[in-house]
Amino acid sequence: MESRLRYPVGIQTFAEIREEGYVYVDKTEIMYDMVKYGGKYVFLSRPRRFGKSLLVSTLKSYFEGRKDLFQGLAIENLEKDWTQSPVILISLAGFKSEDEERLRGYLNDLLNCLNEEFGYQGNSDSLGVRLKNLIRYCYNYTGKKVVVLIDEYDKPILNVVHDDDLRDRMRSVMSELYAPLKDCDPMLRWVFITGITKFSQMSIFSELNNVSNLSMSDDYAAICGITLSETESQLRQGILTLADKQGLTVEDTITRLRQHYDGYAFAEHSPELFNPYSLISCLKERKFDSYWFASGTPRYLINMLRRFKVVPSNIAPCYASAEEFDTPTESITNIVPLLYQSGYLTIKGYDPLMKQYILDIPNQEVRLGLMKALLPNYVQDTLMASNTLADFVRSVYAGDLNKGLTILKEFFAEIPYCNNASSEGHWQQMLFVVFSLLGAWADVEAHTATGRVDMAMVLAGKLYLFEVKLNGTVEEALSQIDIKKYSRRFTRLKLPIVKVGINFRTSDHEIVNWKIVE
Repeated sequence: MESRLRYPVGIQTFAEIREEGYVYVDKTEIMYDMVKYGGKYVFLSRPRRFGKSLLVSTLKSYFEGRKDLFQGLAIENLEKDWTQSPVILISLAGFKSEDEERLRGYLNDLLNCLNEEFGYQGNSDSLGVRLKNLIRYCYNYTGKKVVVLIDEYDKPILNVVHDDDLRDRMRSVMSELYAPLKDCDPMLRWVFITGITKFSQMSIFSELNNVSNLSMSDDYAAICGITLSETESQLRQGILTLADKQGLTVEDTITRLRQHYDGYAFAEHSPELFNPYSLISCLKERKFDSYWFASGTPRYLINMLRRFKVVPSNIAPCYASAEEFDTPTESITNIVPLLYQSGYLTIKGYDPLMKQYILDIPNQEVRLGLMKALLPNYVQDTLMASNTLADFVRSVYAGDLNKGLTILKEFFAEIPYCNNASSEGHWQQMLFVVFSLLGAWADVEAHTATGRVDMAMVLAGKLYLFEVKLNGTVEEALSQIDIKKYSRRFTRLKLPIVKVGINFRTSDHEIVNWKIVE
């Protein structure tokens, strides 16, 4: 029977991973540095399913002095003392409601469990007083300073970020819980807070004015996520198995992994990072798929995309200053900071002259997931759209591009007219979303500008260059391909080029005609 590695998909408890022999990518050296030099109060923002909870669990085992769990890891040769401390872990990751009283009940239940864990009998009606008393009890009982770990601090608020009134009420409950942390300072050894939205955006910890926000620090950029070097060294066996299963060379397998799941960066000088959930899931299942989005598109993001009337083609690339990331959520005037913190945009460069970060969509998995989330704004029957695009690709694979374009023409003709679809801009964006979704089956680069949508697609051993003219002619479309010298961007591929000009008429909401030049 084939010997297979055990991958910890969905497992976020460090002790279980180590004790049960699951694959673990060693982050303990950078974790040790953060504890020693990052500050006493530390905040780290990362997207969902990016390893925050596992990091918190690893820290818990470290502060509890579980040296046995760290054998063979980098920290074994760094830490000499292994001083034990009482660790209070507060996780909001499991809270899903949009009701403030349920939030209060959830927090009281959590504090009840902590009281039971430490053998504390006290109680109070105030969440903050309960936490303060527990910290004092642990400090007095053990004679050691307390570590407080807060995971997904903003989860209850993100659920209702689109509702100003409810968001403020939920935030008030959270502020009540954390208010006493400042007064507890003499009893605290270390405090670590994780979330998606950046610390200053929520003002929950307004009393803590000495928090080190390491979210965009070069030193800790790789503390969550997996680098290419870590992938090639610590996950080598998984890559070999995936390559064999998919019938690819190791080099081609790594290239596809990077196209699908790599490309994240969280600081100006950050290494590119794989989404750990997607990468580990791919190695476990031994096939390429959209794992991050299959785990659920956050509702708060869809609500905010609608609230800001996001135009898909304008999402990326874009620029943002550091100050924009610190704007309070209730004051943001664009969705860029939230898209970055949620993992839909990432840092691709920095402009020192303008002091702005250059942001773009990290990889193919994110692009496809984002476009699927936006598709219902343009097409009512999203299943029909997906099947249509699959039929289009099958036709191109079979060497019949004319048939494929006929399928697209019939698809657009069947899209029902709606009130918000009368503008040319609506149809431009719909075309952009639909063409972007072709990336589910082919390597696609979709771009847009005023009056046109263009796309490059590698499929079936050919490079297809598409130019779509709105209310123009196919001759204008083909001329645009030559004038802009689109093919130069792809000369390294050394593939036969097929130029395709398409004319789309917005008054009729359909493809009028097309021309193919090989």
